[in-house]
Amino acid sequence: MTMNERKTIDLEQGWEFMQKGITKLKNILEGHPEPQFSSEDYMMLYTTIYNMCTQKPPHDYSQQLYDKYRESFEEYITSTVLPSIREKHDEFMLRELVKRWANHKVMVRWLSRFFHYLDRYFIARRSLPPLNEVGLSCFRDLVYLELNGKVRDAVISLIDQEREGEQIDRALLKNVLDIFVEIGMGQMDSYENDFEAAMLIDTSGYYSRKASSWILEDSCPDYMLKAEECLKREKDRVAHYLHSSSEPKLLEKVQHELLTVFANQLLEKEHSGCHALLRDDKVEDLSRMFRLFSKIPRGLDPVSNIFKQHVTAEGTALVKQAEDAANNKKVCICLFVVWEWLQGRVGEVTLATMEESPCVFESCDGGKMLYVLVFVRKVIELHDKYLAYVNDCFQNHTLFHKSLKEAFEVFCNKGVAGSSSAELLATFCDNILKKGGSEKLSDEAIEETLEKVVKLLAYISDKDLFAEFYRKKLARRLLFDKSANDDHERSILTKLKQQCGGQFTSKMEGMVTDLTLAKENQNNFEEYLNSNPNANPGIDLTVTVLTTGFWPSYKSFDLNLPAEMVKCVEVFREFYQTKTKHRKLTWIYSLGTCNLIGKFETRTTELIVTTYQASALLLFNSSDRLSYSEIMTQLNLTDDDVIRLLHSLSCAKYKILNKEPNTKSISPTDHFEFNSKFTDKMRRIKVL
Repeated sequence: MTMNERKTIDLEQGWEFMQKGITKLKNILEGHPEPQFSSEDYMMLYTTIYNMCTQKPPHDYSQQLYDKYRESFEEYITSTVLPSIREKHDEFMLRELVKRWANHKVMVRWLSRFFHYLDRYFIARRSLPPLNEVGLSCFRDLVYLELNGKVRDAVISLIDQEREGEQIDRALLKNVLDIFVEIGMGQMDSYENDFEAAMLIDTSGYYSRKASSWILEDSCPDYMLKAEECLKREKDRVAHYLHSSSEPKLLEKVQHELLTVFANQLLEKEHSGCHALLRDDKVEDLSRMFRLFSKIPRGLDPVSNIFKQHVTAEGTALVKQAEDAANNKKVCICLFVVWEWLQGRVGEVTLATMEESPCVFESCDGGKMLYVLVFVRKVIELHDKYLAYVNDCFQNHTLFHKSLKEAFEVFCNKGVAGSSSAELLATFCDNILKKGGSEKLSDEAIEETLEKVVKLLAYISDKDLFAEFYRKKLARRLLFDKSANDDHERSILTKLKQQCGGQFTSKMEGMVTDLTLAKENQNNFEEYLNSNPNANPGIDLTVTVLTTGFWPSYKSFDLNLPAEMVKCVEVFREFYQTKTKHRKLTWIYSLGTCNLIGKFETRTTELIVTTYQASALLLFNSSDRLSYSEIMTQLNLTDDDVIRLLHSLSCAKYKILNKEPNTKSISPTDHFEFNSKFTDKMRRIKVL
């Protein structure tokens, strides 16, 4: 025999040597006194397998060794592993199982090394299961299939004990459940079918029993606290011992039993449900409610509906309060008139005296009273409050934005005391933007308030109606120099443009532009007068030229102006024709004002009057006494206009004219004289 020739190892001889190594490995695993494998031991065992697999047929024992590899595991499991597990129960069984599984993996690792040559060549060529898989499948077929039911029940029992507050060995459960995962050798079927399905059923039953009890005993906030804590603990269980893939399924079961099943009962609890939480401003509880119900399918629908109902009810209550305030105003005026009648002074009752009465609300421009301002301010506060709820408690969720919008659309489109919401908003803006408004706010507060009003406008269905009211009030502020701040006027127009589009504000922007151009035009007119002394009418004249399409419609009457005023008109017309010949001037006398000097017996007083009033008063420079009909003829006015005009000069607070007979109403038979004895403590008065 040459040196290169190798002695043939027969199967019995070779396997006897391998059995010694396998027995040594078993003793080590069982904890018996046995030295560890040395490198020489490992090489001898590996070489023996190598030699037995590389001998020429019929001495190539690859198949036989592959079979004996399996038989080694089966024999060890049957004789040692199974009996040791079977004799134990519950948690002790679980500990033994974990120990045996750990030992088995060590055994597979070592034997796979000894028999590694099989894996590299024989198994690869025959497409057989690899050694590692064979070793693990032995444990699965002999141990796992027999015991997984008992193991599952023991694990679920421990989980339930922990749910009841008992301390358990979480590391043990983690190791046991890892067996369910690892035994699948890359697949989750064993874990899902043999453990997870039963665990989820048990979870449903457990929380169904708990929920049935809690829903009867606890308030809504207390119930939600428990539900949130349960969900937190279940997530904690996943983090510590359940497989991560169980988390969504586990939480879905808990959420279904605790929230979905009892959603309506929980939300509608009489003294602690969603309505009560909104009513009592329980922000923290509402935030928790959102967090919980956002986790279940369509769980936020009932919450958002209740939110919508609540906001609608609060807004509708504000409308009713405003209606009551308006009705009280009417009653108060009636009582005031009755009181004046009892005092024998009913003839002196005017709008001015009513507004001075302490029992009447302060009046606003256009006859709108304080309740308008209070109402809009309260609506703004309501919107601030519940928008904060949407952004904070309900995490800016679109469903709650939609509910808030729909709720505000309901009551923001209700009228108050015959006035539409569009008119109320316009009146509110006017009060903020005009000089002498009742709300004294800083520039920052005004900007913030205007921003909020524009947000409310989004809920108004008839925005064009708001535009008309706003335009009329803007016109009064601009034409009568009532605007408190030009920057604020431009700012709200910018906000309205962003909210409603450029077309919505085009006329308003045109009005503001007109006023700027009018100032330039007035400067040019004054330069014209300075350079043409003969054209000077002898009266200070300020003319505001407006573009017809931008401004509200105003009635134009053919008022017969006094000669002094006629000259003013003619001078300006001549000036304007030097600037353009393609535009027609239409004079709106109803918007004009005049400053007259009234020379009375006691003192000289400056009178601020309308153009109509000035025209009437100037008639008395050439006549001591005029009849109703003479005044009407000379001024070329209608009966209605003459009655209003003469009433304002002879029956109102400032009696510049004396009337015969001395009654409080105007009739066509009346005669009028200049009241030379008129006196007032002020040297400058507004008769407007």
